[in-house]
Amino acid sequence: MRVGVFTPLLSQLPLSAVLKKLKAYNIETVELGTGNYPGDAHCKLTMLDDPGALAEFQKILKDHGVAISALSCHGNALHPDTARAKLDREVSRNTILLAEKLGVPVVVDFSGCPGDSPHASAPNWVTCPWPPDYLKVLDWQWNEVVAPYWREHGKFAADHGVKIAIEMHPGFVVYSPETMLKLRAIAGSSVGCNLDPSHMFWQNIDPIAAVRVLKDAIFYVHAKDTQIYSANLPRTGVLDTKPYTEEANRGWIFRTCGYGHGAEWWKEFVSTLRMFGYDYVLSIEHEDSLMSPEEGLAKAAGFLNELVTKEQPTAAWWV
Repeated sequence: MRVGVFTPLLSQLPLSAVLKKLKAYNIETVELGTGNYPGDAHCKLTMLDDPGALAEFQKILKDHGVAISALSCHGNALHPDTARAKLDREVSRNTILLAEKLGVPVVVDFSGCPGDSPHASAPNWVTCPWPPDYLKVLDWQWNEVVAPYWREHGKFAADHGVKIAIEMHPGFVVYSPETMLKLRAIAGSSVGCNLDPSHMFWQNIDPIAAVRVLKDAIFYVHAKDTQIYSANLPRTGVLDTKPYTEEANRGWIFRTCGYGHGAEWWKEFVSTLRMFGYDYVLSIEHEDSLMSPEEGLAKAAGFLNELVTKEQPTAAWWV
């Protein structure tokens, strides 16, 4: 297992400067955004039709001795605004095509969230089964919007030899291990999950227990932590809609690795991932509003590099 970085936190820098900076932190693996929410500061989809730009991009990576672990295009391909959905779908499809061309095995995305009917203008994330209207909305979303799109998109990814890692995130139809496995049953084995423990913590889902539920459906892992403020929870609950910058009044906030849970927890998390077959990348994602990107990256890289090694586990003598 090795440590990598999701590079939007350094989007103000050109790719060559990012790679040079990361090598100083002993990091030789990057996850690059290609559009939609992460932006495309370091990886342009226009390279699909520009061999010269693609060759230059690959040369920069090679010159710095850095590999791409995943391409990320987190968007909402199910958005009720058809123009928005069309754009996000095109970015997702082209990201898969670019991943195939680059030999990158994984594309990270969101599941998306439809509206509440064919006439909706905004997404509608259903969080409870009552009043009965909500279950009707949920049934319509999954059967009429989610399933048709993901059957086709999962096949598209499989046809191009790429896996899609869905980031389980509240606000989208896939936000938990249960909803992840529901989508996987619909879309096929080319669709699995990007396990970000920070999104599990604030839903009161134990990420280590989630590994045991998801097993080989885990295609990718984001390294990000969450700090729970128990003093605020009785007032806010976990469905806290205050801006992330109102840290003192929230029930929880995203933190740099090690600032929500200590080394003992992260060691067990890494060990359980390996136990169930994941031995790929822990991709640092910085969303800690109490730290600058530079500080958050330095803290996370130092913390995680102490926990993992690049070598494969040594086989036991009795095997």
